[in-house]
Amino acid sequence: MRGLYLVTPNWDDTDRLLDITEQALHGGVALLQYRHKSAEVQQRREQAGALLALARKYGVPFIINDFIALCEELDADGVHVGGLDASVAQVRARLGKDKIVGASCYGDMALARTAEAGGASYVAFGGFYPSLVKKYPVTTPLDIVLEAKREIALPCVVIGGMTPENAAPLVARGADMVAAISSVFNNAYEADDVNIAVQQFNQLFAA
Repeated sequence: MRGLYLVTPNWDDTDRLLDITEQALHGGVALLQYRHKSAEVQQRREQAGALLALARKYGVPFIINDFIALCEELDADGVHVGGLDASVAQVRARLGKDKIVGASCYGDMALARTAEAGGASYVAFGGFYPSLVKKYPVTTPLDIVLEAKREIALPCVVIGGMTPENAAPLVARGADMVAAISSVFNNAYEADDVNIAVQQFNQLFAA
């Protein structure tokens, strides 16, 4: 778990979603998460299934945001849960020891400790910067990454308004993965734009 953690946007256009995702996967992605909060059940199933097939093609782990039953139905690689979802311990007990279970910890080390104790595979912190996707208080300090690396024996993900430029100080502090949506998808109208964005994120981890 090191590098670009690609999270999908709330796009109903499945063809475009798959096209941009495949371009990014070709460029190099460490982990792919399907996140579409407003999709209808059938659309969510179809998009997740198609994305899973792409992830398998490129050998990238594929997880689903929130929807545990969908993860089980598709035999995806795991789920990501937020603060208002089922607890990490509940999800781990349901999915078993072999699935990935990620946890949103916002700017709260207590949540990270609870997630680790519950069997999380990684902890995610943020937002650190304003986001085009989610509205939240931008209050997470950059140095929470340093604290997490000292105290939590799990990979550390950073999320929230991530660009290659503002992710750099977080990677320098020890972040293992940078989660991005808009920097890849919302700027991705031509193949070169996707490739450039992915390359710039991956260069953060090249050293």
